[in-house]
Parts: sequence; structure tokens; C-alpha cells
Amino acid sequence: MKILYAILFLLVFEFNNFGDSNSLVEDALPFVINTNQIKPLRQLIDFTLQASLEKKLNENSKWKKLIESKQMAVGVVDIRDPYKVKFARVNGNDMMYAASLPKIAVLLTAEQAFEDGDLNETNEIKDDMRLMIAKSDNAASTRMIDRLGYKKIEQVLTDPRYDLYDEEYGGGLWVGKRYASDGPRYPDPIMGLSHSATVSQVCRFYYLMAFGQLVSFERSEEMLEIMSDPELHHKFVNSIEQIDPNAKLYRKSGTWQNYHSDSILVWGDGWRRYILVALIEDPNGEAIIRNLLPEVEEILKPQTK
Repeated sequence: MKILYAILFLLVFEFNNFGDSNSLVEDALPFVINTNQIKPLRQLIDFTLQASLEKKLNENSKWKKLIESKQMAVGVVDIRDPYKVKFARVNGNDMMYAASLPKIAVLLTAEQAFEDGDLNETNEIKDDMRLMIAKSDNAASTRMIDRLGYKKIEQVLTDPRYDLYDEEYGGGLWVGKRYASDGPRYPDPIMGLSHSATVSQVCRFYYLMAFGQLVSFERSEEMLEIMSDPELHHKFVNSIEQIDPNAKLYRKSGTWQNYHSDSILVWGDGWRRYILVALIEDPNGEAIIRNLLPEVEEILKPQTK
């Protein structure tokens, strides 16, 4: 009888600890782990990664000046081990104009509207969602915004499940204007921006999506598919395609005048699994973002002795 009890105890122990670090190797997105092991991204700030990021960025005098003047913000999430996620950011809660990057908020709102029964899931709409993300098509984006409405977008972004726009943390993702010359504005409450982001909230968007927490696991999986294989090959994509052309990429960028933004989830082999977000206000922002990715990889890859 004692042997039977011992076996039962071990089985219960193994079941309760299923999903602990190193007990499961994840090789696909979204991650399949117990939801009680998914922590808020703000709780996952890693001080070693934070110090390394700050040091690396400040080594470049141009970047250092932009950071000090709040014209450059960077966020990185190391997701190589889904049970030991590491987050670091510089100017993380400083909201900036982000051009087309906030179209990811429209994508999320559309998926939520499908789930809520507020929007019919037609082929025409699905085609517009792909055009909006992969090619950053403004006409398709405007059609999506008109279908959803600003109130619905705001409702989703401020929903406590997502918390992608939070006034206590500097704002975040916001879409308050069509991607067209006409139409009313619905500016964000803090800075009055039409299309805004903070790197922390964009990192949070990708993090929640990678863990199947945007709308549902199935909806997150669908969003990942829409965001995969970007058709614009500049900024982060330009760099990673040269470094690792076989890596899977999930991406959305934006550019308007001196405002340059990019966000990417890189899914390669080994350690090359991370989220990287940058917001830049500078005429050379595209080049800065392109050069930023290999520098960040230097602090992510294992150091050889």
C-alpha cells in the first residue's frame, strides 16, 4: 500500500509541476503553457539585460543624445525560454508618434470584434487585414478603421485584459485617425496624438500574442499568421534577413517624415528568439533602426569564453 501511495504522490507531483522551467521545450508559437505561469511583462524586467541594453545603446554617442532628448526608445523581450522571459527597455513609457506601427491595434480590435460578433469575418475583411499589416496599405487600414470605429478601438486597447493604452504608464498604443487625409480625429487623452505607441506597450502586444493571450489562443495564432512573412524589407527586416535568412519574422513598422518605428518578433534557432521594438524621431531613423538590431543581438547571444 505504501508503494501505491508513493506512486500516486509522484504522479500528482509531476502533473502539478508540468510546465515548470526546462520541463518542456517549446518550438512553435503561440507557446502552450499554463496560464498561471504567464506573468505581466512589467514583472519580468531583468536587471542584467537592462544594464546591458543601456550600456550598448549609450556606446553610440548619437543614440545616447537621442535617448536623453526622448527621441529614441527601445524595448527588447528575450523569449528563448518561455518560463524565464526577460524584458528590458529604455524610455519605455515615453509615448511617441508611431505612424503605421499602431495598425497592430486595428488588427487586434478586428479579431476581438470577430469574437464579440460585432464584425462579420469575410474574405474581403481578412484580405484587408493582411494588406494593412504585410504591406502597410493605408486604404485597407482606413477601411478597417471605418468598420470598427474609434470607440471600439479604444475599448479594446484599454481593456484590462490587454492594457495596451494606460494613462498611468504613459499611454501606449492608440489609433485616432484614419490613414487618409480626410476624416475626424480622435486623439489620445495624454498628448493628443493620432497614431501613437510606447515601446513597453508594443512589447506587451507581441508578448501577449506569443503566449496566446490576445483574444484567444486561436485568435492569437491567426494574428501571428497575418503578421508573418512581411512584404516590406527594410529596417529590422533588412538586418535580420542578412544575419539569419531562415528565421521566421512577425513584424509591423511605420514611417512618417522624421518619425520611424519598427517592431518585430524574431523566431530563429537556439537563442535567436526575441521581440524588439524601436521608436525614433530623427531624419536617419531608418538607418538607426537597421543598425540597432545586430547591436541588440550582441547582448542577447550567449557569450563565448
